[in-house]
Amino acid sequence: MTVERMLRMIAGFMILLSLALATWVDQRWFWFTAFIGANLLQSAFTNWCPMMAILRKAGVRS
Repeated sequence: MTVERMLRMIAGFMILLSLALATWVDQRWFWFTAFIGANLLQSAFTNWCPMMAILRKAGVRS
């Protein structure tokens, strides 16, 4: 699996998880959802995401 596919999988999972937590635990989890969305938007313009750096250091192929 490549870094890009792994990044999309992790982002999608984190968004779904934060939405579930906001629904069943506390609505302040929506702030985490917004953070993930802002990070994805920023990475669309800069082509850099902190999770990509972490995945590359973990040995996921590019």
